[in-house]
Amino acid sequence: MARVMRIGKPNFYLANQCDGFTYIGLMIMVAISGIALAGVGIVWHQDMQREREKELLFIGNAYRQAISSYYENSPSGIKQYPRKLDDLMLDKRFPNIKRHIRRLYIDPIAREAVWGLVLDQERIIGVYSQSSLKPIKRKQFPEPYGDFSGANKYSDWKFTYMPG
Repeated sequence: MARVMRIGKPNFYLANQCDGFTYIGLMIMVAISGIALAGVGIVWHQDMQREREKELLFIGNAYRQAISSYYENSPSGIKQYPRKLDDLMLDKRFPNIKRHIRRLYIDPIAREAVWGLVLDQERIIGVYSQSSLKPIKRKQFPEPYGDFSGANKYSDWKFTYMPG
């Protein structure tokens, strides 16, 4: 008896059933990559906020020390605080140039050059960030900033100088 030979593709129906499998696999890989990148974005954002907190502590301390230097180095017997932040850069109370801070810093949290000022009789005794964001750092602050532990926003971190 003669054998019947098939004509065309031997697995024609099987080949059509596999169409689109690569596309679905690729879509699953794109979805997994998107989820992973979203997680990395959250971690990166928190890391950037932690860096800005460290910068705020550094800059706030620089302002506090500059206010202290301005107050303690008053030329007359009457000690006084500066009227504006520019007085810390160029102290005009002396005949020669006296700088208590090298430059005026921007607020690293709010990313603005405008600082909140703690005033006493229209003179600056401290600065603070005007940001209402919630801080990540909640404890283990350096010695003069122990009261920052209970702060609910960055504007509660006040860098002030009080003599004694």
